[in-house]
Amino acid sequence: MSETLTVDVLDAQGKKAGTADLPGEVFDAQTNVPLIHQVVVAQLAAARQGTHDTKTRGEVRGGGKKPYKQKGTGRARQGSTRAPQFAGGGTVHGPTPRDYTQRTPKKMKAAALRGALSDRARAGRVHVVTGFGIDEAPSTKAALQVLDTLSGRKHVLVVVERADELAWKSLRNVERVHLLVADQLNTYDVLVSDDVVFTQGALDTFLAGPVKGRGATAVATSSEAEEDAK
Repeated sequence: MSETLTVDVLDAQGKKAGTADLPGEVFDAQTNVPLIHQVVVAQLAAARQGTHDTKTRGEVRGGGKKPYKQKGTGRARQGSTRAPQFAGGGTVHGPTPRDYTQRTPKKMKAAALRGALSDRARAGRVHVVTGFGIDEAPSTKAALQVLDTLSGRKHVLVVVERADELAWKSLRNVERVHLLVADQLNTYDVLVSDDVVFTQGALDTFLAGPVKGRGATAVATSSEAEEDAK
């Protein structure tokens, strides 16, 4: 049975300001690697524009005249210089616009996210901070000082509240930081980040969301997928 994990909550000065409970059903779930792979592949596929396009021989401009007579030249017969074997000709079986989206049940997405967060939490790479100590105007320097007390790793995922505009403006241009609001948290961004840093408000918002709902296991069964499809 999953156990609730407890992490220290640090303030802007890097001092302990309390503790936060990380529910076991979210942060100590089984990590199902094949499920996570499927969800990440679907997420990256959905991000593709799919606007690639090539022209077939019927779409390439020109080439209406037969390049040379049918017989007597010793060469292969040709009807157009826009055939694929000619320079400037059309493309055979080239890409055309398409939608790469793969349908993934919500329960599978939620289960994959729980598995990714659990992997980070078990490695001690989930941190909680009361805030970044910014009260009046955005300050990247001040926000980074707070972040450095939490993690010195190369890639850090910072989860903030949607209304926390000062923190967002302070960290949005930092190369090693990827910013998300609580309801945008996803499996891919957790996996590509070394550490996950929540503000206290963002953690509360995330835990109150649908990821903590019914069927909170790290494995989405076929029956769950069928139920979700209905």
